[in-house]
Amino acid sequence: MGKNCSLLQEMDVIQKQDENCYCYVQNRTIHLQYLWSTIQIKVTSREKFRFEPISEKNNCQNSETVFEFVACAVQILWKPETCTETFLSIKQYGEDVCFKIQPFKIEPYIVRVKREMLDGKLLFLFVAGIFLFHFANSLSRSAKFFYLSGIILGVLALLVFVLLTLKRFIPRHSTFWILMSGSWMVSLYFIYCFKENIQWLWSEHKNYLLGYFLAVGITSFAICYQHGPLTTELSITLFTWMLQLTAFVLIYFGVTIPQVAYAVIAVSLCSKGLCYPLGAACHIARKMKHLFKSKKLVFKYLTEEEYREQGESETIRALEELRSFCRSPDFPSWIAVSKLQAPHRFAAFVLGSPHVSLAETKAHEEQYGIGSFFLEEQLFETRAQSEQDEPANSVHEDEENENETHTQIPFPYANELL
Repeated sequence: MGKNCSLLQEMDVIQKQDENCYCYVQNRTIHLQYLWSTIQIKVTSREKFRFEPISEKNNCQNSETVFEFVACAVQILWKPETCTETFLSIKQYGEDVCFKIQPFKIEPYIVRVKREMLDGKLLFLFVAGIFLFHFANSLSRSAKFFYLSGIILGVLALLVFVLLTLKRFIPRHSTFWILMSGSWMVSLYFIYCFKENIQWLWSEHKNYLLGYFLAVGITSFAICYQHGPLTTELSITLFTWMLQLTAFVLIYFGVTIPQVAYAVIAVSLCSKGLCYPLGAACHIARKMKHLFKSKKLVFKYLTEEEYREQGESETIRALEELRSFCRSPDFPSWIAVSKLQAPHRFAAFVLGSPHVSLAETKAHEEQYGIGSFFLEEQLFETRAQSEQDEPANSVHEDEENENETHTQIPFPYANELL
């Protein structure tokens, strides 16, 4: 960090007109309310000025990896264009940020610092990461999402998309994976540079960006449409893993506290692994609930025809069971025959004869059938009883009316007799 740079704090409004550098030092105390919070720095002026980020590693020879060396060299050679307004978003609990303002004319510029408690971009990345991880399996089988993923990959990582398209022309797998690693490194660096200068690029070169997005998007869609969606289970599984890995990246960059991101990723992995035992437990619970659930009796009212048919069928079934029992060796046949009045008729019933004779059937029809004496007697008795009840009811009603008149009409000479 520059020794002669001015330190920025929240709610600062600084107005100067000479060249100067500024630094914002992060607060290392972790607070959960700042989980999606960012520091917004805005520099405005009426004249053009140069905004130049200052790296803490000024000596590129001290870089530990090749990626850091390339990033440091490009940052030294990178000279951003001039502008009249720039905007810088600093992630909470990240690295300290320093930058230099170089005005071309003696004209005041204003540096404003404020905190945004809820950054919509961070929240969107976090929610998108959670959604993408939990629905990666179903999304990997969707043709529309496949085309959308191809367009996004072609726009953000053009080298990776081109290498995947030309994979069939690369004979050796080792050469392909080496080129793929290099393409990913270069694509990630370009994404980093694009993210840092997105506002300046959009304000100064909007037409070029729109043309790039349109041309590369249409080309990527055409190539994906030509190859068609994924069909083999291996390719779908690899695509699912790639989506889940992308979800972890989105979750990590969607919060300001890395420890929270690690915890959310761990919980997501555990929840994905616990889905099978939880599903089995829910299935067993449903089975147990079904067993212990009290069964409610459902009553059904039979019609007269159903009642008659059921009576006949049940009578026939019961008679067949009785015949089978009487034919069994366990049946005490001699004891039963000794107590019966008509053993020959019982033997005929066991051998298959009807349990009611023709004479008994005829007598029953004469006694209880249509036009029988019993039915006529019941009908006449019911009619005679109804006719007897009507005069009795009328006499009773007359007596009640007379009583009511006696009670309602007063005797005229009652007072004189008393």
